[in-house]
This record gives sequence, structure tokens and C-alpha cells, in this order.
Amino acid sequence: MRKGLVILGGLGLLTLLLLSYGCDGSSGNAQVFQPPGNDEQIQANANRMLEEGKQTFRFDTFGDQVFWGDALRLHDAIKGAAIGGVGSGVSPNTALAVGLKVDSDALPQVLKDQLAAGQVDLNAPATTVELLRLNAVVGVTGFFDAQGNLISMGIQCALCHSTVDDSFAAGIGRRLDGWANRDLSVGAIIALAPDLTPFTTLLGVDDATVRTVLNGWGVGKFDAELILDGKTVGPQGSAATLLPPAFGLAGVNLHTWTGWGSVSHWNAFVANIEMNGQGTFFDPRLNDAVKFPIAAREGFGDIRRTPDQVTAKLAALHFYQLAIAAPTPPAGSFDVAAAQRGEVLFGAKADCARCHVPPLFTEPGWNMHTAEEIGVDDFQALRSPDERYRTAPLKGLWTHMQGGFYHDGRFATLLDVINHYDTFFVLGLTEAEKADLGEYLKSL
Repeated sequence: MRKGLVILGGLGLLTLLLLSYGCDGSSGNAQVFQPPGNDEQIQANANRMLEEGKQTFRFDTFGDQVFWGDALRLHDAIKGAAIGGVGSGVSPNTALAVGLKVDSDALPQVLKDQLAAGQVDLNAPATTVELLRLNAVVGVTGFFDAQGNLISMGIQCALCHSTVDDSFAAGIGRRLDGWANRDLSVGAIIALAPDLTPFTTLLGVDDATVRTVLNGWGVGKFDAELILDGKTVGPQGSAATLLPPAFGLAGVNLHTWTGWGSVSHWNAFVANIEMNGQGTFFDPRLNDAVKFPIAAREGFGDIRRTPDQVTAKLAALHFYQLAIAAPTPPAGSFDVAAAQRGEVLFGAKADCARCHVPPLFTEPGWNMHTAEEIGVDDFQALRSPDERYRTAPLKGLWTHMQGGFYHDGRFATLLDVINHYDTFFVLGLTEAEKADLGEYLKSL
């Protein structure tokens, strides 16, 4: 037995020597295969999902061109009659005026030079078509035939939840994913469609009524529930709500103003129902014919379209969105000393931190409240399954101050919001304290 052990030990030593010096006896380090460790696999998976999610967020239509292009014919409205479409067309100046954005990174340098020199006709719909060909219009994809003709179009998540930094010109610059596009007139853009039959059929009203409702949404607003319950008017006028940001959502329990579900739930909801992508969606709460008469009638609670172009992309999309941090306020955008005083008030006298718990600035857990608890009407809450309002996260608040505050923009300024809570909760804040609190909110 000892001899055998000696022999085995000798073989073990020989193996080590061969690995160290190579089979030919030469010195050098052996290349021994090592399978990736768990940490490396996690990192590789994270990198992959980030990239896939970014591509989905920015560029994937989920097959929704069958609705926006083939059914509504929005691409014909963009082209205009002069180049084979209908009407006067949509020029770049018109597109920018309704809040569409252009990704400067998608523009070739020669075109940038021509734009800077004023050599591009920004009043020609044909120029818009060329921007679509370059995939430069944020949130919009054009589909072209073999001859180069624009034959359809679709939209992406980025249409409403991205903007640009205006680094090249107003409305033209580098992408800012996750930012709410509060310049976007969603309803007005949809109302450009030559054929609104899908909406008139769904809502049971005529074309003129649909266009009036859509144009009544206003800038930076969208009504996701219109095609569920058919309601068009709320306490503040239009039933549309402000486009929320899609950043700073990591750790936040529920998404949207009225907390329909998680980020991944809302992504599936929007991709299949609002964008009309071709996928699968299940939410039996939409079978409530009293609350959601249109959704129940149309079977929106159980959608099964094949081939499914949505579901396989939801995981990476979710991952990417959770990775988008709330942006830091620019230097000089708030009074530092006042913000420091406001931070103390936030957690003490004003008691804001009771619900907006730092550093999430919403409640960890069930971050929902009834209308009565926050002193507002329940119109929008009643259009959701749980009939409550979500405690909105506050980080990056400075990026979406246009259009007002709360779900429907009812409070024009931060001071209006603070005054509301000061009165409702009888806080007894002085005017100076209110100002300090406002500066702190701008600093988040």
C-alpha cells in the first residue's frame, strides 16, 4: 500500500510539473481552463440584460406597427400628400413643436454640419422621413420597403419616457432615458392619424369626438384608462394624467400614479394594450365590467397574440429601467443652505418623510393611500383596481416640474403642493419654512 501511495504521489507530482512547465519540459504558465465563477456569471448576465433592455426601451415596437401604421396610417400623415401620404405632412419643425425629439447621436456628421449651417429644410415632411430612415426620431420607428418608401411606423417606450439634452439644438441632442417627455402632445400626435376607426369602434363615438378628446389631453399628458372605461372628463377637465418619469424606480413597490402594479406589470400592460404590441397579457381585474366596461367587453384581461413579440423582452426591459438612476440636480439650480434647512423640516415639522421615506422617497412596502388620506378627489383612483394613489418617489423631481404636480398637474408649483399639505395636515409652516422645503425638494 505504501508503494502504491508513493507511485500515486509521484504521478501527482509529475502532473503538477507537466502543468507548470508544459509537456515538452519547457517552462511557462499552463493555461488551465477554469469555468466562470458565480460572480462572473452574474456580472455577464447583468451586462447582457442592461444592453438588451436598453435596446428594447429605445427601439422595440413589439410589433405595434400593425396598429400605428397599418391601421391608423400615421406614416401617411407624416409623409403628406406631396410624397404619397395624406394632408400637409409633418415637417421637423412641426414634429419638434408637438414634442417629438431627435437623437443627435443617430445623425451623421455631414447632416449635423448641414443643420448647423441652415442647409436643411426643416419645413419639409420629406426631411422627417429621412430622420426616420436614420432611426433618429426618439421613440418612433419607420418601416421602409425595398424601394425606400415609408410604408408603416411604430412606437417605443422611449416616446413618452425619454427626452434629449438639447445639446445640439432645442429638441435635438443626446438621449435622456427615463425622463418624462413633458413637451410631448401625445393626443395631438394620435389625432393626426388619417384613420381613427380603431378608436371610434372601441369607444362607440364618431371621428370628430375622438379627435376632440385626443386634442384635449394637452401637453405632457396621456389617458391610459380611456380605452378601459371610456371616461374623458375629470375634476380638472381632461381625464388625462401627466407622463411620469421612468427613472429612480429601483426599490419602489408599485408603478404609475394609481399603483396598477409593478414596473414589469405596467410594461406588459402598456406594450400590449396601450401600444398595441403583439404579445401576451393577463390581468383578470380588467374583467370588471362595471369599472372597466370597454376592457371587459374586449377581453383585455387575457390577451394572447401570436407570435408573442413582447413577453421575452420584459425581463431585460425591467432590468434596464431599474438601472436608470434619478439624475442629480445641476449646480446652481437650488439654494444649498435653504435646502439643508428644508431637509430638517422634511423629516420633522413638515413630516413629509412619514410617507416619502428617504432614500426611496416613497414607502418601503405598500406605498398606496386613499384620496381621503391625502385630501384630494378620488376620480383617478377609482379608475384603478385598488382605488388608491401611489406615494410618488421624489428623486429627480427637478426634471419634471413642467406641467404641474400630482397625477393631473392640479398644483402648478411646488409651493402649491406644500400649501395643500400645510392646510390639510395643519402643519403650521411659515412662509420661510415653505420656501426652504421647496428648495430641498428641488435638490433631490
